[in-house]
Amino acid sequence: MTSYDYDFFVIGAGSGGTRAARIAAGHGARVAVAEDRYLGGTCVNVGCVPKKLLVYAAHYAEDFGDAEGFGWTVGERSHDWSKLIANKNTEIERLNGIYKRLIEGSGAHIHWGRATLIDDHTVEVDGQRFTADKILVAVGGWPSVPEFPGSEHIVTSNEAFYLEEMPKRVVIVGGGYIAVEFAGIFHNLGAEVCQLYRGELFLRGFDEDVRRFLAEEMIKKGIDLRFDAQVSAITRKDGADGKPYFIVDLADLESIEADLVMYATGRAPKTDGLGLEAAGVKTDDKGAIPVDEAWRTNVPNIYAIGDVTDRIQLTPVAIAEGHALADALFNPSSRRVSYENVPSAVFSQPSIGTVGLTEAEARERFGAVDIYRSSFRPMKHTMSGRDEHGLMKLVVDRESQKVVGLHMVGPEAGEIVQGFAVAIKMGATKADFDATVGIHPTAAEEFVTMREPIPDPEEEAQAAE
Repeated sequence: MTSYDYDFFVIGAGSGGTRAARIAAGHGARVAVAEDRYLGGTCVNVGCVPKKLLVYAAHYAEDFGDAEGFGWTVGERSHDWSKLIANKNTEIERLNGIYKRLIEGSGAHIHWGRATLIDDHTVEVDGQRFTADKILVAVGGWPSVPEFPGSEHIVTSNEAFYLEEMPKRVVIVGGGYIAVEFAGIFHNLGAEVCQLYRGELFLRGFDEDVRRFLAEEMIKKGIDLRFDAQVSAITRKDGADGKPYFIVDLADLESIEADLVMYATGRAPKTDGLGLEAAGVKTDDKGAIPVDEAWRTNVPNIYAIGDVTDRIQLTPVAIAEGHALADALFNPSSRRVSYENVPSAVFSQPSIGTVGLTEAEARERFGAVDIYRSSFRPMKHTMSGRDEHGLMKLVVDRESQKVVGLHMVGPEAGEIVQGFAVAIKMGATKADFDATVGIHPTAAEEFVTMREPIPDPEEEAQAAE
């Protein structure tokens, strides 16, 4: 008989922690989960779920306009931000309830409050102490905001989901997927949007063609996209209507007026105040918890998964890790998590779907590669009249002819790339793509009908010498 209160204590009831708790409890382990904020973590409450709902709302602005080209007469229309947020909140509350039932239905116990490690086998929650044989840290991340004059006036994505009013003028600072997505949301819902990024091109880590293509499409839509832009200060002013607005001063001495300044400049692991030092758990200079291939920290009985490890910050990755870890600890199986060819999407407008290597990564790994690229106007817009284009790109290792990267910018890119991700994961070759009959007329068929690679710039340069 074990002397511990629990076999498995999970700190954090996000997607990864919840999956780990449920699976472990299903295997017969005595499991507890501690949560101090909301069930479902970032994704359900202030991340992918509410963001996708807002993206749906934003798309209607273009859909109404596109309908005219197909014979529809669309009358006067307006958008009620407060209704959107209220309905979004109702859906999130429903999901919170589902998460509660999933955890408790599996036999795990929920302890509400901030969990703190006292030692390597003891956790304190709201003044109560519990011991556990094994402990999992799955606390996720939190928006990271730099300090500068006026930084107290900004909001992050956390607050953006609960704004009482729709702002008319928005400045978004950042170049990651959160900044890009909110730029599209606010723009399509009627705000004047200026997105600032300190680098020369946003979405670092994505394929270069994808980054440039999306920037061009966003600019065409009317978003004021500025690169190599640095904010030096933000000043609050009181407007004639009694509502505050803000002056955003840039390093080049230009100023921008805004009703809302949102920062999406990255997320940091939420490890402060967790008591990791007391338990002997090491963190890196970013506050992330390094783990081995079995998600074990430097303390043998303490594990970490998800965003807190700063490995791949995607909800499905955390869920896969939580499931595999629970199996490994309480019902050893062959379940593993591969970090190769993890598909992802950016719900920008137009959206991005991607899996595998970028062109630059493929060239570094394989040397010679073949690139297949197609830019086209979606069939829908031949009648809607909208000036929006899509991009399809395949990256092929020349020697093996394996498709090692697949990238798309266009409507429903995530839905399309999800299916192709299976083929990439299985090692499909360009010949396999060529042999696949396309579904016509669709955008997706472009991936199986591109026959000629584009000229290789490096080889052309060498031939010209």
